[in-house]
Amino acid sequence: PPKKKDIRDYNDADMARLLEQWEKDDDIEEGDLPEHKRPAAPIDFSKIDPGKPESILKLTKKGKTLMMFVTVSGNPTEKETEEITSLWQGGLFNANYDVQRFIVGSNRAIFMLRDGGYAWEIKDFLVNQERCADVTLEGQVYPGKGADENEKVKNKTKPEKAKKKKDAEKKSSNSIKEDNRATKQREEL
Repeated sequence: PPKKKDIRDYNDADMARLLEQWEKDDDIEEGDLPEHKRPAAPIDFSKIDPGKPESILKLTKKGKTLMMFVTVSGNPTEKETEEITSLWQGGLFNANYDVQRFIVGSNRAIFMLRDGGYAWEIKDFLVNQERCADVTLEGQVYPGKGADENEKVKNKTKPEKAKKKKDAEKKSSNSIKEDNRATKQREEL
C-alpha cells in the first residue's frame, strides 16, 4: 500500500497519478476526447465521385484538424500580412467557418481548421481573394488571383521535392559506380 503523504509534499508525478486515479472512472463524452482518441467517422462511399479525388479527401478529413498555408501576393511586410489575413479570417468567421490564423513569415500564414471537411470551400474562398498568391492544401498548390501569370498552373503539385529526390538518386548511383573498386579493377583487366 502506498504511504500516506501530506498533500503539500506532492510533486508533479504524484499530482499526475492522482489525476489519473480521478479520471479512471469518469465518463468522458466522445466530443471531449482528444482528436487522436475519437473514433473515426464512418465514410459513406456512395457520396464519393471517382472522378474527383477531392471528394475522397473531404470525407476522410471530416471532423479532423487540418492546416493550410496561404501566401499573400506582392512583397508585404509582416504587419500587412497580418491585416490582410485578418480580413480573410473575418470573412470566413462571418460565413460560420471556425478558422484560426497563424503568421509564419512576412508573406505567409497558416489557417487551421477544426473540421477539415470544409477545407476545400475555404480554399475556394481564399484563392478568389485579390491578394492571395496561392493556397497549399494536402500537398497541392492552388494559385490565387494575386499569383504571377507564370505561377498560374492550375492545381500543381510541388515539383521541387520530386526533382531533388531524383537528383539525389542519380548522384548516389553515380558515386556508387565510381567508388566501387572491384568494378574499376575488372575494367582494367
